[in-house]
Amino acid sequence: MDDGKPFKQFPVAVGKFNTPTPIGVFTITQKDIWSGEFGSRWMRLSVPWGIYGIHGTNKPWSIGTFESSGCIRMYNTHVEQVYEWVTIGTKVFMVGGVDGPFTFGLNTLSQGSRGSDVLEVQKRLAGYGFYNGAYDGIYEHETQKAVLAFQKAKGLYPSGKVDAATYKELGISHFG
Repeated sequence: MDDGKPFKQFPVAVGKFNTPTPIGVFTITQKDIWSGEFGSRWMRLSVPWGIYGIHGTNKPWSIGTFESSGCIRMYNTHVEQVYEWVTIGTKVFMVGGVDGPFTFGLNTLSQGSRGSDVLEVQKRLAGYGFYNGAYDGIYEHETQKAVLAFQKAKGLYPSGKVDAATYKELGISHFG
């Protein structure tokens, strides 16, 4: 952005249903010149639950679709422009639609789940006073413990999984 206004816009490809693009505020942590499947440039994002980046592609027909494994794909000529503008530490705001990290629905979450949806659940649990761990998008023991305590306090079946009833009590709904 330049003075609060978008500087330039580019078409991209984003993650598929089962490999969604992370939602949140991240920073560029690495930049490399590449070739092959990931196009001509790579910029790694500071996503705590996995390796995600903004990169070019050797599949230009995929731009404008939900086709990636969670990364942001760009035409090589576009990613080369962006690569020149950004530095290590540049903030990247990844926003979703009206449903944010729940664009594809409310997936049941359990130990081992990772993603923006887990991060949002961690924030909600903290807001209700049940979670004081890291907001890292990784559903591990502390998250499960908080979910169990929340479910018990709300009179829900204590499965330790974030299911439809748990989402509802957390105040998370899907508009789609």
